[in-house]
Amino acid sequence: MNFDQPRFLGQTDLKVGRLGIGAGYGAPAVALEEAFARGCNYFYWSSRKPEMGRAIKNICRQGKRDQLVVVVQSYSRSAFLLEVTFKKALKSLLVDYVDVLILGWYNKSPAARIIERALDLKEKGFCRYLGLSGHNRSLFPKLARDGIMDLFHIRYNAAHRGAERETFPYLEKENRPGIVSYTATRWGHLLNPKKMPTGLPLPSATDCYRFVLSHPAVDVCLCGPKNTEQMRVALKALELGPLTQTEMEHMRTIGDYVREKTAKFF
Repeated sequence: MNFDQPRFLGQTDLKVGRLGIGAGYGAPAVALEEAFARGCNYFYWSSRKPEMGRAIKNICRQGKRDQLVVVVQSYSRSAFLLEVTFKKALKSLLVDYVDVLILGWYNKSPAARIIERALDLKEKGFCRYLGLSGHNRSLFPKLARDGIMDLFHIRYNAAHRGAERETFPYLEKENRPGIVSYTATRWGHLLNPKKMPTGLPLPSATDCYRFVLSHPAVDVCLCGPKNTEQMRVALKALELGPLTQTEMEHMRTIGDYVREKTAKFF
């Protein structure tokens, strides 16, 4: 397994770098463009932080739009507002379409009106693929059987490994959807020395990304860098590749401890 080689996102024709980037933490456009040059092309945009929008526009001006995977998420439970805010995102990014529209934070199946509007946007060419994010691990296999969603954003890290039992085995099939993981550092808990068991080395963010990407079911691991330094730390995961067995056992031990001491979102 090699992390610096792209792979297809599920059954889509999107060829993605293994490390994706979330805009929500504010890394500057120059850092994102540096990551893009290293093969990180899964750009999960946020209207709250303008830097990724700048990077997307710069990359598109270079004639590389077809190499970029632009992802927009909507939390709207109104079909009307879903379309309004989605088209506002297109206008903000100066693009005619995005590659992926994510229906955000669903722990049960989206209402029919939401699905219908999202499918309508896809049919009209405003988005190429549909995805869904949430914290209910058992929902993803159910939705996969429906065949509507092309990919899922799934919480997975050393402390939250339930997807290994409840999700991944049911999606690792010939026609499985794409799998994008998030919260690799468990909101920073896996990097916090105050939350570590005595006597064990503190993991780095690089270790956390390598842990996630070492699972063969994961196509893309999202990172959320705040600055250029954090972006480069994340990129080191691509260079180092999968964890060794010893490193994996260490991360699982740390994860078990953190989950026990800071119980949240099992």
